Amino acid sequence: MSVKDKLPRGITSAAPRFNARESWRIFGIMAEFVEATERLNAIRPAVSIFGSARTAPDHKYYMLTEQIARQLSDAGFSVISGGGPGIMEAANKGAYFGKSPSIGLNIQLPHEQAANPYQDISQTFQHFFARKFMFVKFASAYVVMPGGFGTLDELLEAMTLIQTNKSRRIPVILVHRPFWQGLLDWFRERLVSEGMINPEDLDLVQVIDKPEEVVEAIFKHYESRGFLPLPEEHELMLNL
Repeated sequence: MSVKDKLPRGITSAAPRFNARESWRIFGIMAEFVEATERLNAIRPAVSIFGSARTAPDHKYYMLTEQIARQLSDAGFSVISGGGPGIMEAANKGAYFGKSPSIGLNIQLPHEQAANPYQDISQTFQHFFARKFMFVKFASAYVVMPGGFGTLDELLEAMTLIQTNKSRRIPVILVHRPFWQGLLDWFRERLVSEGMINPEDLDLVQVIDKPEEVVEAIFKHYESRGFLPLPEEHELMLNL
């Protein structure tokens, strides 16, 4: 029996029509990359902050994120978040009332994600992969607050790109050790012990709890060089 034989009676394959739609959709994807790149080119140096969309404004994680973002902004870093509520809002809010731009990379979702009001630059995406590319491309550091699947996705994407030398080495900072320690222990006990990663791969991340120490760690990473990508790093980023 062929695939065609499995189609309901009276229904024929619509593959040609869908293939045409998929081909034209490529131009929309290209437009997202071009528009976002042009709008964000002037924001460097910048720090991308990630965390849960479900965190309430009176939660300690929200208030901690706002403090970190404010200190980063006052230190001269643009702050990039996912543009939505929760930790994303806290990041934008802290930066918005600081000295440097607050950027929200919003995503269109069926039932979630309304843009928060604390954005100097707001860019909306239809595709997660285009949005994730911009988080990496323009970031001089990643600050990862407690969060769910989306936060873990961003964290592991960054670690994978750095580990495989597809992206330049930047600070990846996990904030609030009690939240992250179990995951780091699992990395060590399972991934390292079973040879899935090298022991030194754990050095790709650091855990910091205090806002001022987050800022200090980023400056320390760049103390012998500028924040902009070096020529060889720029070439690397072109091939992300």
